[in-house]
Amino acid sequence: MIVTIAFYILAFVAVAAAFMVVAARNPVHSVMFLILTFFSAAGLFLLMGAEFLALLLVMVYVGAVAVLFLFVVMMLDVDFVEMKQGFLQYLPIGALVALVLLIQMIFVGAVYVTGDNSQALAENTTGRTNLEQFADVLYTQYGGFFEAAGLVLLVAMIGAITLTLRDRDGVRKQDANAQMARTREQGVELVDIEPGQGIK
Repeated sequence: MIVTIAFYILAFVAVAAAFMVVAARNPVHSVMFLILTFFSAAGLFLLMGAEFLALLLVMVYVGAVAVLFLFVVMMLDVDFVEMKQGFLQYLPIGALVALVLLIQMIFVGAVYVTGDNSQALAENTTGRTNLEQFADVLYTQYGGFFEAAGLVLLVAMIGAITLTLRDRDGVRKQDANAQMARTREQGVELVDIEPGQGIK
């Protein structure tokens, strides 16, 4: 019974959030609804017993959205003062998305605690979960490809940082080479002070 209720809730939220992604005029609201859609789809995968696909959806897609926001903020030089001033207008929609996510997590957790999804899980002759079997294949036979994909993402991150790195006026920064090349005469000044007098 609880599986059916959880399915209808997750499916309804996924369809409604997907519609709001294209219907919302504010791009920030669209991205929030997109994240809600991903989480709802991940909950549906969990109900079907596909834990790997659910984790993949959350880690790859939700993580990619977060990284996309980071790149956009870095590339466009967003005015953070103006962004903070408009924080309160995004608070209601953010609170609504957070509340729906909390309800979904409670339903999915209740399904797993009560064990009502046992019929949805496929019979496993090895006695191991599909997530463990995926991990065995991914980190043994395809370990090199997995590490290569991580290296590509690392190079992309370094490239984005390099493209957006620029000198700004009025910002103090440390110069390690100048500090190490400094001599004693440049860094130490001896001053004779008469007793009872301070430094002027």
